Amino acid sequence: MALLERLRAPRPPLPLHLPAHGRGRALAPALRRLLRQPPGSWDLPELPEIGGPLENEGAVAEAQAVAAARLGARRCWFGVNGASGLLQAALLALAAPGERVLLPRNLHRSLLHGCVLGQLRPVLFDLPFDSATGLWLPPTAADLERQLEAALAAGPLAAVVLVSPSYQGLCADLPALVAAVHRRGLPVLLDEAHGAHLGLDPRLPPAGLASGADLVVQSLQKAAGGLAQSAVLLQGGSPDPQPAAERTAALERSLLWLQTSSPSALLLASSAAALEHLHSAAGRRQLERALSRGERLRRQLERAGLPLLANQDPLRLCLHTAAMGVNGLEADGWLMERGVIAELPEPGCLTFCLGLKPPRRLLRLLPRRLLQLRQALGAAPLPPFSPPPLPPVAEPELPLGQAWRAPRERVPLTAAAGRIAAEPLCPYPPGIPLLIPGERIDAGRAAWLLQQQRLWPGQIADTVSVVAG
Repeated sequence: MALLERLRAPRPPLPLHLPAHGRGRALAPALRRLLRQPPGSWDLPELPEIGGPLENEGAVAEAQAVAAARLGARRCWFGVNGASGLLQAALLALAAPGERVLLPRNLHRSLLHGCVLGQLRPVLFDLPFDSATGLWLPPTAADLERQLEAALAAGPLAAVVLVSPSYQGLCADLPALVAAVHRRGLPVLLDEAHGAHLGLDPRLPPAGLASGADLVVQSLQKAAGGLAQSAVLLQGGSPDPQPAAERTAALERSLLWLQTSSPSALLLASSAAALEHLHSAAGRRQLERALSRGERLRRQLERAGLPLLANQDPLRLCLHTAAMGVNGLEADGWLMERGVIAELPEPGCLTFCLGLKPPRRLLRLLPRRLLQLRQALGAAPLPPFSPPPLPPVAEPELPLGQAWRAPRERVPLTAAAGRIAAEPLCPYPPGIPLLIPGERIDAGRAAWLLQQQRLWPGQIADTVSVVAG
């Protein structure tokens, strides 16, 4: 069977991709011990002594209570459908059908799915754009203040979603952003999928919960020693217990709607073990060693003259391939053939996830491969990237769910101007849409999408799905 053969295949010399445990090197110790038991012995249902994420009794409830106390949360729920499922549940708990929610342009598509499930109206706010790398940057508090004002001028909002850190390790000034939202009396849902380790070392920015976010979702495979699909939803404290209690009830209701009735005991144990280890003395020492190795690697690459993106997470190394004259997708293919597997290729950058236990050969092998890459493919720097022609705040012209369900047709990108998108356009990865259903593709946006097609070879089709008629 092809899939089993793939899983049994030898790992490459430098697997610098997610999960952050690096093919098992940095799995939480308790989880490693569990996986040494006879295969399948841990594949158990919600037995009374085990329970589940929404049960008041059992080992899962106990582990969630311990994790909440350890992280300073009012409540904590483990998830087995990744950060995606918990983001959707959190969004549905904050907004009722027909209500508007303010979302950043670099949202993960799971939040769009949540809007469809909850019949919510997404309002998208634009982000600063870096023409050198082609990346969206974190918003400033001043940016968000203006966008909140513009969004509220068109009607009330139920909640605001923020994303920090980004895939590339770019972190926003969360305390300032959260304060700006709270001054409007609105709750903040933070997509902190890539930041479970934040706040645990002086070299890292503060965690979202400590920054005042009301709800925080972390992926425990992206920045901790958990298995893929293990995640956690954290509810922040509140000075007024009544609204917090109401929110807890709303969260448990939305989790009930979206979670499986047979959650994997292994993934629940993965969540508990990953959080326990990451926040222990041993876990912090492991994180400190990983951060030191990441900083040492950065210094080594900078001394070699390789262009790197400045970010706030030493465990995310982002090579600025555009400065080398190389499209990041082309660089990724070249490196993959030589046993270096990056996490995120983009037209201007290539991001490597070093994980919580970077391989020993990293400091020796990666600089050599990147220098060889520059020698083989390097050229004059690529021209600056054009920012998407987007307004600071925008709502889809046609309701999101209606556009996604409407009769559709495919038209060439060259003929898309004036049409309404019927599905999101998401180059892989990480599922960040360049276009969402219900948005009208004006002439400027159509020209920009054609440019993106050239920058993402093989990732963006020649046609786009639009609402028929």
